[in-house]
Amino acid sequence: MQWFGHRTAIAAGLALVLGFAPGAVAQAPLEGFVIARKACMATPSIRGGADRRAERLTIDRAYPLLGENQRNGSHYQIAMPGEASRRLWIAKDCGDRVRRVAPVSDPGLPVAPSTTRDDNAGRNAHRDLLLAISWQPAFCETRPRKPECRSQTRRRFDADHFTLHGLWPQPRGTEYCGVGPTDRRVDRAGRWHELPPVRLKPGTAAALAEAMPGTRSALDRHEWLRHGTCYRADEEEYFADSLLILDAINASPVRDLFARSVGRRIGQAAVRVAFDRAFGRGAGQRVRLGCANDDGRRIVTELTIALRGEITPETDIGALIRSAPRARGGCRAGIVDAVGLQ
Repeated sequence: MQWFGHRTAIAAGLALVLGFAPGAVAQAPLEGFVIARKACMATPSIRGGADRRAERLTIDRAYPLLGENQRNGSHYQIAMPGEASRRLWIAKDCGDRVRRVAPVSDPGLPVAPSTTRDDNAGRNAHRDLLLAISWQPAFCETRPRKPECRSQTRRRFDADHFTLHGLWPQPRGTEYCGVGPTDRRVDRAGRWHELPPVRLKPGTAAALAEAMPGTRSALDRHEWLRHGTCYRADEEEYFADSLLILDAINASPVRDLFARSVGRRIGQAAVRVAFDRAFGRGAGQRVRLGCANDDGRRIVTELTIALRGEITPETDIGALIRSAPRARGGCRAGIVDAVGLQ
């Protein structure tokens, strides 16, 4: 009995050192995040109670998930951000669990792209991204001489669907990873046709040509060189992942809202409501509306959508959006333009 009691005391002491309360050690390790939906108190013990080490959750913030008190238990253990990360407990109804999504702990230095998804799955999960999608008729109001604008018709895909501008690793300024000075100068001078062609499978190339009309102006070469080289993957994966998110938005109530609003004014609030309907409550707060002036009219040219995590064919796109930081600024409202100069 003495030996058993001594062993129990050691176990209890170890639990305290690791940040667990006695009797509340996480029995089932978990990965991913918890997105706070209530301003609950996170406490050192699942029993709660007054404790100066307790901390209140910030609504809509993503917290690293460490485990639960037991399999299918009542509480999650999370890591609280700060200089000295602490392990605290919250009731499961305080937030939504998100799998395979992690925060940017350190964006690190730009690295050269790898060629396989398996090599990058872990690193890709730990970063923020920004997807920029265009409303092409409005873009062509501002750039009517572009090849893709001169050839635009009312029957073409980009007349009433969002098109791909780019997928940009964050933070801002993460650009030209492993790119030499000569190609940088050519790109910045806008001589995109002089850049090396992107290497894609035939099916991906065909899909990109439809979804990114700017390929006629070598936009794909520019986006790959400036942003894709920092995506930590090859061209095929970079553009395939971009198209995956774009396709989901075009198949959602967001695209339906724009298609039926052609010629009318639409507000950022309505766009955000459509994103919430499509991708879950809070998704709209990660979206920003971009507008331009066109002879006295204010027209919607672009949406930017914040993402956090790894993009795969199995990805919960709503979780990617909801886990990202909230968007700031943007245009409050603008007209959804029709094809042709207005």
